[in-house]
Amino acid sequence: MPTISVFYGIQIMMYFYDNGQHNTPHIHAEYQDSEAAFSILDGEIISGDFPRKQTRLVQAWIELHQESLMVDWKLAITGQELHRVEPLR
Repeated sequence: MPTISVFYGIQIMMYFYDNGQHNTPHIHAEYQDSEAAFSILDGEIISGDFPRKQTRLVQAWIELHQESLMVDWKLAITGQELHRVEPLR
């Protein structure tokens, strides 16, 4: 599972061929012992649990990079190499 960005201790990843389980464009985020999948379309948590502050950071990052994330999503579901996405600053 490629890491596409890291910021404020949050690691953002996208699995290859991962359109079956949630069937919506999404990213996976890890922070300390927390993991969650976030929708690229609206930033909502699809599964998992994430601290409130870090959830807001991930949601802001998704909003800023939604277009790039959709490009990566299309690459990921076909097993192609993903692009890194700028971290939140």
